Amino acid sequence: MLACQSPAPLRPGDELLVIAPSGALRELTAFQAGIAIWQAQGFRIRLLPGFDQQWGYLAGSDTHRRHQLLTALKDPACRGILCARGGFGGTRLLETWQWPDVSPKWLIGFSDITSLLWSLSQQGIAGVHGPLLTTLGQEPVWSRQRLFNWVTGQNIPPLKGIGWGTGQASGRLLPANLTVATHLLGTVHAPDLEGVILAIEDVTEAPYRIDRMLTHWRMMGKFAGIQGIAIGRFSRCEAPVNVPSLSVEAVLRDRLGDLGVPIVADLPFGHDGVNAALPVGVPAILDADAGTLAVHP
Repeated sequence: MLACQSPAPLRPGDELLVIAPSGALRELTAFQAGIAIWQAQGFRIRLLPGFDQQWGYLAGSDTHRRHQLLTALKDPACRGILCARGGFGGTRLLETWQWPDVSPKWLIGFSDITSLLWSLSQQGIAGVHGPLLTTLGQEPVWSRQRLFNWVTGQNIPPLKGIGWGTGQASGRLLPANLTVATHLLGTVHAPDLEGVILAIEDVTEAPYRIDRMLTHWRMMGKFAGIQGIAIGRFSRCEAPVNVPSLSVEAVLRDRLGDLGVPIVADLPFGHDGVNAALPVGVPAILDADAGTLAVHP
């Protein structure tokens, strides 16, 4: 995987467009709080018409959501794209998708937005795996500032976790929701995993389902070229009560621990807690001895 380039740094006064490429908005309070936080940084926020559409669990039809994304990408005044929420639906947009040949723009989101971030990285553009508009208001100040620092061209400090074993690795950082990434494997939108540091998180997946996904990666040989693994939060992933089960940590250690690469766990990104921004496709160093993940411009 070749290194991705970040779009030009944002400056106060730049216009950012809001789209909902995945799930339908369920409430507006957290969403509006996220918009206010971006506005407080001096950015002009514009909501595309129809961002609040709903078609079942989706924020409108595939055609509607695809049009929103394309409109934002082609708008010369738009410097970045803020995703409203995750859910499901991004992968559906990619089925007949081609990225337009336009100036690179920031794309910011996580969870289901993994699908768009991974596909965009195939174009050599580094998006940001970071807070959605509906989650930004729940972030601590340091996490918000980390996001703003990165998109305005400043360095960001290493994240601290717990090393499993020892060793260091360098490679291109590829953050992802594990479930979304698993369902991209084998498609044209899955990046080359050779030489990457894979950063994974997930939510509401029972341990046996995480086991099944990681076993799928193993059987496809997808871990062969990976240099290191950064593990974020696997929240609400406990087994049902009174059902025999391995713990999530036991599954992760079993399925990843024999790969012979540095692993750092308990890093502050993912659902239901601090979700520190991680750029996609940029050089990074994973240090299992120090328990850190460092990103470099």
